[in-house]
Amino acid sequence: MPKIVDHEMRRRELADAAWRVIRRDGLEAASVRNIAKEAGVSLGSLRHYFNSQDELLAYALGRVIERVRERIGNLRLTGDIRRDIVTIIEQTLPLDEERQTEAIIWLAYLGKMLTNAGLGALAAKTHDELYHLFRRLLDAMKRHGLLDANADPELEARRMHALIDGLAVHGVVSRHAVDHDTIRAVVTRHLESLSADRPSRT
Repeated sequence: MPKIVDHEMRRRELADAAWRVIRRDGLEAASVRNIAKEAGVSLGSLRHYFNSQDELLAYALGRVIERVRERIGNLRLTGDIRRDIVTIIEQTLPLDEERQTEAIIWLAYLGKMLTNAGLGALAAKTHDELYHLFRRLLDAMKRHGLLDANADPELEARRMHALIDGLAVHGVVSRHAVDHDTIRAVVTRHLESLSADRPSRT
């Protein structure tokens, strides 16, 4: 009886191998040959799933945002709007080994995004998706009377996006100075600054 191969699962396994190569040796080392070796498959087998290095690298990059989506979709929210928003935002930040790897992979691609049209388009799509996520979170605060009446949701979504991007970078390159507790405290304080009932600071 012929062996049944889950095509998408195998593509994810190859993307995982690409991630290992990139995290260990850098994006410049992520050749089709090196990724096939890391995955323990032949070049011919890898090319059955990806026609080119660009296709494989684009898929591997896309897995970052896909995994974020999956985590958010699997959350069991509490109904406490502020707490739930913090929990959702945390899924985009390098607060454990899995998310640390995702942030490292994303940062490794940054230079190539500027010169590769396919990766650039994927990065732009991801940027827009994250902006709209933050906008929805702020809209939820507004619906529940938790957002300062003077806040501009569109501008604040941009500001939140920039803050989260910065925390993700700091969480990778300055782990000794910006630990998980610091990242969580910054996110919480930022949300407090947007709240209709924000506490006074003395």
